[in-house]
Parts: sequence; structure tokens; C-alpha cells
Amino acid sequence: MNQPVSPSDNHHRVVIVGSGPAGLTAALYAARAELRPLILEGAQPGGQLTITTDVENYPGFPEGILGPELVEKMREQARRFGSVSKFETVVDVDFGARPFTITTDEGKTYHADTVIVATGASAKGLGIPSEGLLMGYGVSACATCDGFFFRGKEIAVVGGGDTAMEEANYLTRFASKVTVIHRRDELRASKIMQERAFANSKIAWKWNSEVAEILGTREAGVHALRLRDTRTGELSELPVEGLFVAIGHQPNTQVFAGKLEMNEVGYLRVKAPSTYTNVPGVFAAGDVMDPTYRQAVTAAGTGCQAAIDAERWLEAQD
Repeated sequence: MNQPVSPSDNHHRVVIVGSGPAGLTAALYAARAELRPLILEGAQPGGQLTITTDVENYPGFPEGILGPELVEKMREQARRFGSVSKFETVVDVDFGARPFTITTDEGKTYHADTVIVATGASAKGLGIPSEGLLMGYGVSACATCDGFFFRGKEIAVVGGGDTAMEEANYLTRFASKVTVIHRRDELRASKIMQERAFANSKIAWKWNSEVAEILGTREAGVHALRLRDTRTGELSELPVEGLFVAIGHQPNTQVFAGKLEMNEVGYLRVKAPSTYTNVPGVFAAGDVMDPTYRQAVTAAGTGCQAAIDAERWLEAQD
């Protein structure tokens, strides 16, 4: 049963979970609709843009802009119209009745008439310390975001699936040579993607290999990879000036397991072309529901959609 609650410090018309381009754009539109949204920023405020150095493909910035700076501008714009940010991470939700209940890592509970889930997705990493140190400084998880910066350079791609083949082929537009590093001696990618990669003269192969260490500094960038042979354990070095990790993405939907419908990988299902999830009053935007494009501008677009969907849904309920 829905229990009407008067607006208060812990009751909100709209709560947005996540603070990347999708969440902040949703906040902007909801705030301009005078819904005074609450943004629960999450464990990585600003999302993946905060680990992106130069953003050159976001409309309106012909000279490019730093990822963290773009996030802060979005946040300031949403705040200008009345959105409120709290740097808390959602650890539990109850979508069984309205108002919905949201619990954060600080032990606080919020009630919401509508919820926009914009928790994004995280690139799967190699799990080595140098990867985190050099992310954005020669290491990337997005070829379409960062490929341009490696024009004329020799770089490497880690992975053996369709994503890795797609990224390797794309990167040959810029790089002089792309070496694909794979743990096994055969690819997991679909046959057509393999054929395209094998036919590309700018792609080289390192089979039965894994990255043990990325060599470089934030000041000078990447200059080589230390590789380990997966059969013998022997170490070798591969001179490169960049590394793209393409072993897949994982949507940040663990807290919504059993609460919202998702596909086999964990991406939230929406009723396209809307942002409606299977729970009336709960919407999803950005990379958390988009396994295909994963761009800041497309995330922002779905954030706009989600806010408009939430506003219209609230009007229908009222």
C-alpha cells in the first residue's frame, strides 16, 4: 500500500542514485521542474568522468575539458536550480511500496516518491596497482573516448572478446600499431570480429600472455608493459605508449538485485524508448541500462529522459 508522506528532510519527490552525466543531467531537469531532487552521489562521485583527463567529444567544449571539471560544472548547474547532493552510497532499497525507502552507508534512510537509478557501470580492470595509478595517464578503458590521443603511437589492447576486437580495430585509425594481448591462444570473439581483426595489418598479437605490470609514470605516461607468459611464467617487456583494457564492463546494479529486472549481465531493463523500469515510479538512465554506447553524451541524454518521465509520472499520480 502506498503511504503518502509530507515532504521533509528525508522525504523527496525525486531521489537520484548516482552522479555521473546521467544522474546530474536528471538532477538539472528535475530541479528546473521544481521537484528539488536529492542526489546520492555514491562511492565515485561524478562517475567514470572523474578518471578521464581530457574530454574532447562532449558538445559545447571545442577546446576540450577535463573530466572532473565537466562533472563539477554539471553539478553546479543542477545546484543552481535547487538540487541537493549528499556524498553517501546506497546500500539497500525497498521498492515494495511508495514512498520508496533508500538506505545509505551512513545509516540514513530517505523516502522517495520516484527514484532515478543512474549508478553507471565500471570497466573491469586487471587488478594490478599500476593500472589504477596510470588510469587516464596512458591507460584507458574507452577507445572512443581516448583513441585520438594516441595518434601515431604504438599501443596495446588487453582482451579476447568482441569488445577487444572492436576497440583494436577502432584504435588502428590513430595508432601506428596495436598489439592485442590475450591470456589464451584463441579468441572468444565472434567469428566475424576475429576475421576483421586478423585482416587488419596494423594489429599484432601476443598470445598466452597477461599484463603483470604497466611501466610508466603520471608525468611521462606509459612506456612499456611487463608481460607474463601464462604457460611458462616467463616475463618479457613490450614497448608501448598506451594500454586499453577491454575485458568488459560491469553495471553497478548489485544493490538492485532482486528489486529491479536486469539482463543476464546485470544491466537494468527499461521499457524503450522510455526509461521506465519494471517498478512504476523507478527509472533508469545512463550506463546502468546502456551496454552499447557508454558515452557521456548519451548518458546525459537518458538522464534528461528519466527526469521528464519521472515528472510526468508524478503528475499522473497527483
